[in-house]
Amino acid sequence: MQLRSPRADIVALALLVGLGGIFAVYFILPFAGLGERAISDGRVWELTRSSEVRAALVLSLWTSVLATLLAIVLGTPIAYWLSRSSFPGRSIVDALIDLPIVLPPTVAGVALLTAFGTRGLVGEPLDELTGIRFTFTSTAVVMAQLLVAAPFYVRAARAGFTSVDPQLERVAYTLGASRVETFVRITLPQARAALTAGIVLCWARAMGELGATLIFAGSLEGKTRTMPLAIVDAFERTSLGLSGAVSLSIILLVVAAVVLVFFRAVTPDDRGSAWR
Repeated sequence: MQLRSPRADIVALALLVGLGGIFAVYFILPFAGLGERAISDGRVWELTRSSEVRAALVLSLWTSVLATLLAIVLGTPIAYWLSRSSFPGRSIVDALIDLPIVLPPTVAGVALLTAFGTRGLVGEPLDELTGIRFTFTSTAVVMAQLLVAAPFYVRAARAGFTSVDPQLERVAYTLGASRVETFVRITLPQARAALTAGIVLCWARAMGELGATLIFAGSLEGKTRTMPLAIVDAFERTSLGLSGAVSLSIILLVVAAVVLVFFRAVTPDDRGSAWR
């Protein structure tokens, strides 16, 4: 029997601490850079109170929330169906739902344009028949956010529903509960942690969406210019430059941190929690 070498344990521990330290420093330094710039540059705090920043923030908030709500309403049935069904081609359906996650956002924007643009597959006949146009509108912002963010919710929700024991649902059926009652009173509470995590991930992805929004909706101030687009615009304008980008980034960072802390606080602390 070979005895364990204390020296090997020390080397492994040192390697673990060293790699963990490098990883931690790498993720802390960018935020430290933002904080240092915000403290040293007085223009940063002045720009956070500008009308342009407020307009971009309000637009980002309501469009990302609406996109998340649509993802919940439209994605929950799909997630539950995939968690409980087995059929030929299921892997293809899974891949199609996950496709926007691995695609560059710019490709998603081009795809939206070819489908819903004024010369698109659906957009052109819709424009000719009703005069409705999606491109360069706030609706286009929501559509872009929904396409790239909804898969994050569906993936989390599907995992949550899969973790729920189907036997619990069958017992509820035998006791006289309808499928809707069972879903609301049994399945949803059991999958709550995963659903909450999916909501946060979906909202965060929608809030940070850039490429698809830029191509499909453009960057019109007060109409389609969300916070990420405003950051890009700040870099291109000599009057704002890095100071404007930092002020916008600080606001996004604070909003994201507040939302994350809130959802972590309301998520149940159990083994099924996706946060722990």
